[in-house]
Amino acid sequence: MSRELKQKLVAMALQEGFVACRICRPWDVPEVPARLASFVAAGYHGQMGWMAERMEWRGNPAALWPEARSVIMLAESYTPQEDPMAVVGRPDRGAISVYARNRDYHDLVKKRLKRLARWLIAEAGGEVKVFVDTAPVPEKPLGQAAGLGWQGKHTNLVSRDWGNWAFLGSVFTTLDLPADEPERDNCGSCRACLDVCPTGAFPAPYRLDARRCISYLTIEHKGPVDEELREKLGNRIYGCDDCLAVCPWNKFAVAASDLRHAAREELTAPRLAALVQLDDAGFRAMFSGSPIKRIGRDRFVRNVLYAIGNSGMAELLPAAQGLTGDPDATVADAARWAVEKLKQVPQTGGTCR
Repeated sequence: MSRELKQKLVAMALQEGFVACRICRPWDVPEVPARLASFVAAGYHGQMGWMAERMEWRGNPAALWPEARSVIMLAESYTPQEDPMAVVGRPDRGAISVYARNRDYHDLVKKRLKRLARWLIAEAGGEVKVFVDTAPVPEKPLGQAAGLGWQGKHTNLVSRDWGNWAFLGSVFTTLDLPADEPERDNCGSCRACLDVCPTGAFPAPYRLDARRCISYLTIEHKGPVDEELREKLGNRIYGCDDCLAVCPWNKFAVAASDLRHAAREELTAPRLAALVQLDDAGFRAMFSGSPIKRIGRDRFVRNVLYAIGNSGMAELLPAAQGLTGDPDATVADAARWAVEKLKQVPQTGGTCR
């Protein structure tokens, strides 16, 4: 019965729009505690104190819910329709990570997981808990243990079937379902993701120093970014896709099944001159329903000002000058930095296009 149930489960998952569904046990990732302890001991977690505070659960999924017997791991594709790197280097525009160019994936994926979980309960009973990147669940190691893919040298999950553009979700259940074989590493000698990183955030293959990662710096990091790193941000104002975009396994990438993962036009290459003018109300209105909303206006405008400072566009100088007295000290600091950078640019006049 369990194998028949698993076949039905996989079919239902694919029907829901997931690109893959695999199963492992909560205790199938014995390597995680040591890896996590090493990561935290090196300080690679930066300001993400919750990683250190909840190490027992994050390092041991079996402790998160001791009654769970199986973990159903699912992947949902969000492969971009356009070149994700096209906006990087356009000095008057801001680069937003592909996953954040539309609706918050937490909401979209969780609704699908809940529907799948309700089906499972109706079909076979038992209890379930669903998770999407908001609980101390080591999704990527569990994904590898379940055979979804493997953790590449950039530490993200990679699949031979769908590349690395995918959200991960999990359904923990008290049902004892047949487990899949873990996936092996298929990175080989490739180091494209390591070499492309603008900030050198990978001290070694399979190791990430979040303190130098642009995604961390533009999303999780509070306060001013180290001046050494500001220029390396370029025009990336929320997240970074460089290491994902260069992965050669993306030649097998699968199109997103949910149109709400497609980029909103106004977030594909937004104008820095407009973004820097956002007040709190304008920011909330523009990013309603978006994951960007959670970082708040101040941190977002800080990022925009770093991009303006890196733009080399003297015509953006007045916009930066207007925020040197911003009530938020970090925004004001970023504005002053941008002003000093742009003052070094020849004043040619003209307008932003």
